[in-house]
Amino acid sequence: MDLEKHPQQPSVAPAEPAGIRASDADRDRIADILREALAEGRLTAEEHAERVDAVYRAKTVGELEPLVRDLPTPGGAARSAATPGAHGAQGPAGPAENLVAVFSSSTRKGRWRVGGRTNAFALFGSVEIDLTEALFGQRLTVINATAIFGSVEIKVPENISLRGSGTGVFGNFEVATLESADPEAPVVVVNGYSVFGSVEAKPKRGKFIADLQERLRKYLG
Repeated sequence: MDLEKHPQQPSVAPAEPAGIRASDADRDRIADILREALAEGRLTAEEHAERVDAVYRAKTVGELEPLVRDLPTPGGAARSAATPGAHGAQGPAGPAENLVAVFSSSTRKGRWRVGGRTNAFALFGSVEIDLTEALFGQRLTVINATAIFGSVEIKVPENISLRGSGTGVFGNFEVATLESADPEAPVVVVNGYSVFGSVEAKPKRGKFIADLQERLRKYLG
């Protein structure tokens, strides 16, 4: 056989099986495509809300792909799987906690251990995330907030770093930037957008992270 007339075709990597379990990075990638589509007017607010709700309920990759099959991929194929914003490349690893309020309210506060990522979604509802008494198990915490005809309110201690990146479409997206004097202080990054709603992150006056281990050592002498 003349190999010059019949060049060998390059091998193509098999596509990811549709039945494989979806990761948080997979869900974030799809949610980001939907956000761009909403901003460009390709989806209505109602269509976007329905698809985002389906994103965070999806169990497999096969359930995610139909949600964006009729939409272009922003930035082309080189788009990263997870895009927490301009304040970090891949974001914290590990499972995300999902707080969803649809015609209802959802609250997370008190003494609780904060994970690396939290997804907050409010549709005609409200989500409150209070980190003033929380225990940070890592330095970087990313909160992805979406408010559609609803609100997401985030409260943080005054002695951490708070940053954010987002958009308000006929709504409000406001993050009160903080930079802690302590280089080892936790960093909370709030990303997302609001449509006829509100996303707000700010420090709660008089609330500071306490070093409980240091207090315990002093107590035990």
